[in-house]
Amino acid sequence: MPRLDVNPNSKPNSSPLWLIPVLLGFLTGQTHAKDVLSVPEQVSLSANKYTQQLTISWRGGAATTFDIVILRTEFSETAFSETVSVAVDQASGLHQWNWTSVEPLECTSLSIKIRSRDKHMTSEWSNTQILQGNDLPSNGKMQMYPRDGIVLPVGANTTFCCIAEEGRVFDIIRYSDMVMNATQLSRRTFATTVINQSPSGTSGTNVICTDSLNELIGSVVFVGYPPLPVDLACETHDLTSAVCQWNEGRNTYLYGKRRTHYTLNKRDCALGSSNQKQRQCSLPQWEGNWTLVAVNPLGQYSLTDSAELSHRVRPVAPANLTSVAHAWNATVQWQWKYESYSSLALLCHIELTSHGSKRNYTVSGVGLQSVKVLDLHPDEDYSVRIRCGAQKNFWKWGNWSDPFAFKTKRYMPDAPDVWMWLNRDNTANILWKPLTRWQSHGQLTGYEVTFWSNEDVIQRKKIFSPDTTSAPVNLTQMAAYSRDSKVIATVNAKNADGLSQPAKVVLPRLWTDVEPLAVSRAVYMDSGFFLLWQNNVDVTCGYIVEWNNASCDLNCHVEWLKVAKGYVNVSVESAEFQPGVRYNLSLYSCSSEPPVLLQRWQGYTQELVPSTSVGLSISQQGSDILLTWEEIPLLDRRGFIKGYNIYNSTGSELTLIANLPEQGSQSYTVKGLVEGSHKFTVKAYNSVGEDTGATVSITLHKYTDWLIMEILISLGVMALFLVIVTFVCYKKREWVKKAFYPDIPEPKLPGDWSRTRGPLDVKPSSHSVIHIVEKPEWDSSKEALVVIPEEDEEEEGMGEEPVDTDEPTSLRYYNQVVDDRPIRPRFPDSSASSASSLDSGRTEVTYTGIQTSGSSLVFQLDPQNSSEGHPPHTDLAFSCGGGGYKPQMQPKVPREALPEPFLEPPAATTGGYKPQNSWHLDSPVETRESGGLAPSLGSPTSVASTQFLLPDDEEHTEDKRQSSSSAATWFTNLLSSTKP
Repeated sequence: MPRLDVNPNSKPNSSPLWLIPVLLGFLTGQTHAKDVLSVPEQVSLSANKYTQQLTISWRGGAATTFDIVILRTEFSETAFSETVSVAVDQASGLHQWNWTSVEPLECTSLSIKIRSRDKHMTSEWSNTQILQGNDLPSNGKMQMYPRDGIVLPVGANTTFCCIAEEGRVFDIIRYSDMVMNATQLSRRTFATTVINQSPSGTSGTNVICTDSLNELIGSVVFVGYPPLPVDLACETHDLTSAVCQWNEGRNTYLYGKRRTHYTLNKRDCALGSSNQKQRQCSLPQWEGNWTLVAVNPLGQYSLTDSAELSHRVRPVAPANLTSVAHAWNATVQWQWKYESYSSLALLCHIELTSHGSKRNYTVSGVGLQSVKVLDLHPDEDYSVRIRCGAQKNFWKWGNWSDPFAFKTKRYMPDAPDVWMWLNRDNTANILWKPLTRWQSHGQLTGYEVTFWSNEDVIQRKKIFSPDTTSAPVNLTQMAAYSRDSKVIATVNAKNADGLSQPAKVVLPRLWTDVEPLAVSRAVYMDSGFFLLWQNNVDVTCGYIVEWNNASCDLNCHVEWLKVAKGYVNVSVESAEFQPGVRYNLSLYSCSSEPPVLLQRWQGYTQELVPSTSVGLSISQQGSDILLTWEEIPLLDRRGFIKGYNIYNSTGSELTLIANLPEQGSQSYTVKGLVEGSHKFTVKAYNSVGEDTGATVSITLHKYTDWLIMEILISLGVMALFLVIVTFVCYKKREWVKKAFYPDIPEPKLPGDWSRTRGPLDVKPSSHSVIHIVEKPEWDSSKEALVVIPEEDEEEEGMGEEPVDTDEPTSLRYYNQVVDDRPIRPRFPDSSASSASSLDSGRTEVTYTGIQTSGSSLVFQLDPQNSSEGHPPHTDLAFSCGGGGYKPQMQPKVPREALPEPFLEPPAATTGGYKPQNSWHLDSPVETRESGGLAPSLGSPTSVASTQFLLPDDEEHTEDKRQSSSSAATWFTNLLSSTKP
């Protein structure tokens, strides 16, 4: 500061006046200089490229706040820009600040500048300091940072950069197998950041950079954890030294030179294989306190432990085991590595193994060196191992000894478990269970089966091979040897040391089919079929529970279980149980007599749906349909059938018609169906579900059975009626004959009619008068020719007449009026003769006086009938004296055409017979031409006609003289055939 010097001896003048402004200006300049902050000077940079940390130091006066800016030099991009507080170092007077870069410091050049700050006032920027990167043109090779060997913690975020070779183009950066997104930091430098890194493998993780020419460069990073050991514990084996053990805990994923190193009480521990999690380190003397330190590149961790020697004793494994074996026990001996164990109270654990089965024993004693193992099996292989611990202040079991094997000696086999199976054909099987390895006591050589009874003197023995488990028995043959009611069978097993004790079973001599009153259902649970029964006082040696497949009847595979006396329940389980198979479980009593069946159950381990369907059939019953089916075979039911479902399957879906319970349901009638096709399905079901179902179809027709039945019944009744009528008529044939068909006296004709006669000569006698009138029209005034036959010899109610002679018969004919029915001549000869007469042109012949000397007939007409106005009478009455027969001819002659003398009154008609016949025209043409009158004679009817003859007291009306039906003819023939 300039000093102002004032001299008091000087002369007064005007100079002090101009000094005042100068002084004021100087003071103002001094105040402004105090307000301006000092610029940071002497800025220096120090880089730790392993940790990627940059240390910046400078001189900045008394300021404590600074603005720091870090730029990537080539692109002038801001890498960091913040205001920081940095205190001055009083010793050196320097300010120092550390910055950790995200990217490796080698990736690109960085420019750093600093200025002081006091609130809103700042100084000028310091000179820019540049930290040179490796991407300078002078270093033109390809580079990758961070370099190999870097160790990173799990979960860290790491930036990798790649510097392309000068003149090359960058391509990609790959982290392990993943292509990363890259950011350009400078002309040649590209960077990528991997976040939340996972642990690497034993060889680390590769980071590779390639350029456009597939040139590559890379580095390897190791990602892991810091050490974290656990469970440090120290113990003694020889009662002097200490052995400390611990667990590595979490895996560090760092191997080789990067693995964890341990020190125990500041002594390096030589470790074994790094693959083991359990570590240990030995010290020659027991110290009581121990400190373990674990260190790796990511950090370190410490553990401590302390204990007294007597509380941490852990014996070593027994050595040199030997044995002395017998049939049922063995003694095992061993030795100790340290003599100090002879005074140590020990607790030993023995593990005995035989064919996978293990047994454990515990023994104790001072200086223990042997143990006796009991309850062994003869001829059995065993393996034993032993470990021991301190009996007092027990710490841990020692290590196991090496396994030691030995074998026991042979012995007689145990008695086999014996049962029986009876067949319905009176045969049986003696059954026994094969002996196990522990029951045979050695290799079996066979089985000896003996049959005997209390009355037998000689026992029958049979030898069977070792692999046999049954012996057949014929009880019928056994009955021939003894009268005893039972047969006793014993079975002995045999090996090299002898026979076993006999196992006995009692068989009945004859099989009896005794079934229990009811069969219960057994329920299968997790532990098997649980069976419960009531105690039986007659049981002396317990019960036998037997089970087998219910579908088997002969020589079945049987399993059984014997239950001691006093027990009333058991759980039955078998490895051979199968789902869907029904089993019979039977309970028998055990006594000195043959076993008695007490109770029976049936059950399934698991029910399945039936494997087959019912056998279904269908039939129509009227307008209903009957469905019938057969039961599913027991083998295919696979469950208890609960019932049947009947479906109508005519459509596309099944429609349930009915649900029937199982008891007695083997048919069902479907009613109310319409005509047409119908389809039905029947399914059996159990607790699991339905079977596949059996389907049948039928076409329902209109029911005609009742109509057919009515017709058949009617025909049957009619046939029965006819049979009855025929039978009655046959029994009463004499009465029927008299009532309906009395005997007709045979006419006696003159001459010998037994001889064959020639043609009838109809030449008129000399005294006959024949008028031949050739006139086509009918003259009703012509006389009718009347036939007067000879009288019979005998007539009922008349006197005897003279016998006919051979004299010519006197005949009279008249033209008769014949009915319109066609002529059906019965006798060809007579018809032919008449036809020849009728076919003679249109000539009308009238016979007026053909007579014989034997008799004469008088024709009389009934004048009363004609006079009373009655219609013309078609019958012609013949006056035959007291009797005779008259043909039943109905000549339709008008009464007015006949002269009165020829009409005979009805009162003059006498008894007799008239054949039921009429004369017919031979030609319908002639009838039309003659105007309805008969032009000629008809054909006469023989006396031997089979037509009914009417009694002469019958009224001669038109309705009474119709010809008989064919049924009457049949009836007549029947009566004629029964004539005696």
